[in-house]
Amino acid sequence: MARKVGIIGLGHVGAAIAHSLSAQGAVDEFVFIDINEAKVTAEALDFEDAKANLEYNVNYVVNDWDALADADVVISSVGKISLQGTVTNKDRFVELQYTKHQIKGVSEKLVASGFKGVLVVITNPVDVITTMYQHFTGFPTTRVIGTGTLLDTARLHRAVGQVLQVHPKSVHGYNVGEHGNSQFTAWSTVTVKEQPITAYNLPLSELDEAVRSGGFTVYDGKKFTSYGIASAASRLTKAILTDSHEELPVSNYRVEYGVYVSYPMIVGRAGIVDEVKLSLSDEEQTKLAASAKLIHDRYEAVIAELDNE
Repeated sequence: MARKVGIIGLGHVGAAIAHSLSAQGAVDEFVFIDINEAKVTAEALDFEDAKANLEYNVNYVVNDWDALADADVVISSVGKISLQGTVTNKDRFVELQYTKHQIKGVSEKLVASGFKGVLVVITNPVDVITTMYQHFTGFPTTRVIGTGTLLDTARLHRAVGQVLQVHPKSVHGYNVGEHGNSQFTAWSTVTVKEQPITAYNLPLSELDEAVRSGGFTVYDGKKFTSYGIASAASRLTKAILTDSHEELPVSNYRVEYGVYVSYPMIVGRAGIVDEVKLSLSDEEQTKLAASAKLIHDRYEAVIAELDNE
């Protein structure tokens, strides 16, 4: 059976995801959806022009919502990152003024298409938006997943690996909570060369802040982010397509908080297929609860605002 993925929003990130998955031969057919007809058509044509020089064949469909009915995964990369340039404070919630108005309409079209696969959300602020998607679609919480701190965790591995001069894949452990300013590194989970991170004399608070601000550092230089988040989204999508049952720190619905929060879970073809239980310290549990409350409060506020419009 053909592996089919829809991407809603063909900006820098959406296109980078499509390229990553196409080059890896992970997808047989894409459905590209974007309100900018000229842009999405051009992206599809650009990919068609690449076919002769790529190892794997991929087919592309443009702006056909009905074609999502039998998609395995749909990725929401709707966004407006240029809004980051309108404020001096660095906060992913600045995009909410735009994205909050997109989600209900996208959800309605996605439900109307008959889509029954797994919805992967990148759109920022991702934890609030993922919660909104689940609310408006009514899909089971296990079938709606945000990329969450999967990217932040990769940034953690990169930062620690650079200091200790090992490959990022040799670093293990997680950033959890919000994909935003209230996230934190759960240092109790971090190991390098089978040793706890505390075995190394590292400036942990400085590393934690470097990870938290990593996305804004990239944005300041190129005015958008793309490859890091595209790689995270591609990895999550492949975990679903291949039913890998891989442990990934993604934004998932936490019953104890009543909202989506990033925390490691087991991911497979059905979406979230099993739980992971970290042995967090008391301080880390307190930070996680505080981060979840921030997400919950923002979610409740935006839903109330939309209901009153």
